[in-house]
Amino acid sequence: MSYVKGLFCRECGREYPAEPLNVCDFCFGPLEVTYDYPAISRDISREEISKGPLSIWRYHHLLPADASNRIDLNAGFTPLIRSKNLARSLGLEELYLKNDSVNPTFSFKDRVVAVASTKALEFGFDTLACASTGNLAGSVAAHAARAGMRAFVFIPADLEYGKILGAAIYGPTVIAVDGSYDQVNRLCSELSDTYKWAFVNINMRPYYSEGSKTLGFEVAEQLGWRAPDNCVVPVASGSLFTKIWKGMREFSSLGLIGPVKTRMFAAQAMGCAPVVTAFDSHIFDIRPVRPNTVAKSLAIGNPADGYYALKVLEESKGYAWAVPEEEIVQGIKDLAEMEGIFTEPAGGVVVSALRHLVKSGRIKPSETTVAFITGNGYKTQEVVADVAKPVLIKPTIASFEEAVSVRR
Repeated sequence: MSYVKGLFCRECGREYPAEPLNVCDFCFGPLEVTYDYPAISRDISREEISKGPLSIWRYHHLLPADASNRIDLNAGFTPLIRSKNLARSLGLEELYLKNDSVNPTFSFKDRVVAVASTKALEFGFDTLACASTGNLAGSVAAHAARAGMRAFVFIPADLEYGKILGAAIYGPTVIAVDGSYDQVNRLCSELSDTYKWAFVNINMRPYYSEGSKTLGFEVAEQLGWRAPDNCVVPVASGSLFTKIWKGMREFSSLGLIGPVKTRMFAAQAMGCAPVVTAFDSHIFDIRPVRPNTVAKSLAIGNPADGYYALKVLEESKGYAWAVPEEEIVQGIKDLAEMEGIFTEPAGGVVVSALRHLVKSGRIKPSETTVAFITGNGYKTQEVVADVAKPVLIKPTIASFEEAVSVRR
């Protein structure tokens, strides 16, 4: 069953039925799902959650779709890894890596699409669609295949080849647009008025975005039913950032964990940092930028939830940092060489931001810190292609020993 009561406008508070809507027709504010929390509090418990599947659906009470008819690729309940080597290099005593790069299509997007695709079928849609910087395209295509639905995925034409292939293999119609992600998103917003499709991050956005809360739920559960002191999260649209915060606060309000005193840290690439720029300017007015960054999954110049990300930063007493472009690849290499995790540039942004936050004293050594790794590096191999320099030898011991002696 679903505990959804309906939708409400985050700006003016007007209420709407639980339909495929995403914008208030009065003030044009974004819509959000509202739940019957008293009913949830009667039915949910740590014990009940622990009996659930090892996926996002163990938290079905707090998701806006009927779990009994879910489109399930087993997304979620990814590893929370206690860091050793990276933690030691940073001087941190308790650093955890939430490795969401091991989801079914290798990014956190499987969480949101699992919810959106399930809800789309509830609404009677037969086609899934999206505007994507890459990871979402693959997840939408895979879930559509699982559900027996058609899929149309719209991407910027300059997207990494690995992400194009990672979507195309599932058989969707891939539309490459000669423009930025923001232009792709604008086109899809116009198309959603004409085509009766479930655009997961447009007309299905209120339901879709709720899937990101499960990262907050999982981290709290995996830490022994407690919220961490710090969360370092990559920011593109800002939705993931706000929903991790919302998830932990929902758990607290239901008595599943204690008070949430977590500080939220937003990490962006300097080549696309509208949230950080607003934060540094002490304003809540997001000024769109033209992205120019190697971190293409974060290249959203006009973030839909940027304002709300800034509100979370204020509420949590957090901080925002833009990583210089030249430090992103080093962050990827550090995570791979120290922890054996190969991440895409968004993860490199997180690792490099974490290093700055520790160095500047904003994250203390004794605090429990979680860094969110949201996408897999095998989709973006070109950014670290320089490491692929094998030592060529002849098939003899002498040749091997000569080559090794030179490298020493």
